[in-house]
Formats: sequence, C-alpha cells, structure tokens
Amino acid sequence: MQAWFWTHKAWAAVAALLAVAVWAGVAEHRRTRRADWDRVGMVYWPSVQMFALIGAFIGALLAIRG
Repeated sequence: MQAWFWTHKAWAAVAALLAVAVWAGVAEHRRTRRADWDRVGMVYWPSVQMFALIGAFIGALLAIRG
C-alpha cells in the first residue's frame, strides 16, 4: 500500500509541474507581446518552464518505476 501512496503523490507532482510549465509558457508569451517594452520583468520564464519540464520528467520516471 505504501508504494501506491508514493506513486500517486509522484503523479500529482508531475501534474503540478506540468501546470507550472504551461503557466510559464503563457507568461512568456504575454511578456513578448506587451505594449510597454520599458517595463522590466523579474522572472525569466523560459528557465522556469525548462526546470518545471525537467522536474516533471524526473517525477514521471520515478512514478513509473514505482
């Protein structure tokens, strides 16, 4: 039963990281399309998206491995 519990937690983490990656992609799209180019952004969204996708991939590997 404990393996089942951790597997579902890993898939939940994968889903959350994929949601963060999609959100970062949308935020980067909005950043590149903004009208006022002088506004400074604090977050480099492609890095956030990359790290979220890497984390989701590692989480999926751990969940599949069980």
